Amino acid sequence: MESRRNFLAKSLLSLGAATLGAKSLLAAETTAKPSGKISVQTNDIILFQGDSITDAGRKREQTQANDTAAFGNGYALLAGSTLLNRYADKNIQVYNRGISGNRVPDLVKRWDNDALALKPTILSILIGVNDFWRTKDSGAQNSSTQYKEQYQQLLETTLKALPNVKLIIGEPFGVKGVKHVKDNWYPDFLGYQQAAKEIAKEFNAVFLPYQSVFDKAASRGAGNYWTTDGVHTSMAGANLMAQAWLDLIK
Repeated sequence: MESRRNFLAKSLLSLGAATLGAKSLLAAETTAKPSGKISVQTNDIILFQGDSITDAGRKREQTQANDTAAFGNGYALLAGSTLLNRYADKNIQVYNRGISGNRVPDLVKRWDNDALALKPTILSILIGVNDFWRTKDSGAQNSSTQYKEQYQQLLETTLKALPNVKLIIGEPFGVKGVKHVKDNWYPDFLGYQQAAKEIAKEFNAVFLPYQSVFDKAASRGAGNYWTTDGVHTSMAGANLMAQAWLDLIK
């Protein structure tokens, strides 16, 4: 009888260990899967949208996909050229339609021609710093609440026209202590960043936390190493942004 009890106890322990092992394996498999990432598919159309950080001096009369002159000298060029190299077998088209000085209302006005007409399958948007900045340097009347409502309107319009588009929402950022980004940006600017994060969640978009990217980079170089004025990037900063963007791609 005692030996039978020992046998049953050992069997239960073995079963428990096997069950735990299976659960651990399942958990490992689950965590190994990339989350919050986007796959590039054959014939994808990838569009970068935003303000001067995305524009980066591009030639706006150049409207063709995959055209170096149409990309300026910022993160969109670096990320886009890497995509074209990495996925040379997938026949992808990459566009940059960022325009310097733009705020969300400016995107709304030109969205039909500069976004929807291109029928992007992957749409990356970085907008918001001017929506806030103009309240400081030009006396514009705006708030993070208005910014959020306008952004929601833009994305609702986008998803009606392009229900299957994959969205990347870049966080507006500022490198504090470098030229334009002063103490008086805070705490108000934080509201715009929070709004962008909430919008990404609401619209099931991949969120790119650029502020964290630059904050982390501060351990390797001063703010004026990464940006020229706290907002616009140096060569190093453009590469930093591009790498963070590419990290979202499977």
